[in-house]
Amino acid sequence: MTPEDHKTAALALAEAERTGQQIGLLSVAHPDIDMDDAYAIQEQVVAAKVAAGDPVIGWKIGLTSRAMQMALNIDIPDSGVLTQSMQFDTGATIPAGHFIQPRVEAEIAFVMKSDIGGADVTRDDVLAATDYVVPALEILDTRILRADPDTGQPRKVFDTIADNAANAGIVVGTQRNAPENLRWVGAIVKMGNNTVEETGLGAGVLNDPVESVVWLARRMALYSNTIKAGQVILSGSFIRPIECPPGTNIEADFGSFGRVDLSFS
Repeated sequence: MTPEDHKTAALALAEAERTGQQIGLLSVAHPDIDMDDAYAIQEQVVAAKVAAGDPVIGWKIGLTSRAMQMALNIDIPDSGVLTQSMQFDTGATIPAGHFIQPRVEAEIAFVMKSDIGGADVTRDDVLAATDYVVPALEILDTRILRADPDTGQPRKVFDTIADNAANAGIVVGTQRNAPENLRWVGAIVKMGNNTVEETGLGAGVLNDPVESVVWLARRMALYSNTIKAGQVILSGSFIRPIECPPGTNIEADFGSFGRVDLSFS
């Protein structure tokens, strides 16, 4: 793809978010799209948000589970950017029409107390740079169709990355925890009718959510970028995405780690 292609795709994604009308798969329109193209498009999407007064507050890491990587035929996670407008308080109600096809995932969020970066970042470095961790829900949405209507071809990882890794929102709990034994932190995620939709453990995230943040810091070093103090890092989901049509109530019970609630009107 050319720089002009990147710009055109970024503008189309921004318009899709504004209007709620999804665009076609970039991987169909541009069969030669690669990872660099996808991140270049994402960068332009985020830059436009920042220029419009929506500052960056952190990062999200996706595709951290083995099952999701196998489904998309990749062997690495992906990442996206969190901006201020994406942040919601626990217990919030999302207005109807705010998102196109929202889904939620349960995650552990890291809040950083110091900058961290470099190609040789270690687990100990991440722990030392972390202020605290909290239970969280990530709201996913897609400004790109999930499948091509003509061929049935599903989205590829390049489509997802270009679309800011399908990121749309973050909801964090109020309970602050030390970043200890995160492999064993689990969640029971229920719908409003008390039906348990999903359960999972932190170990589903690269065997340890801390390793997810290590991966992000090292990847960012390739672009001379770092994780900043005060930023929030969504370390990756340990459950499958849960569809949230209008009227959905979500309760994520992390036990002694805390809880997060969210509703969609």
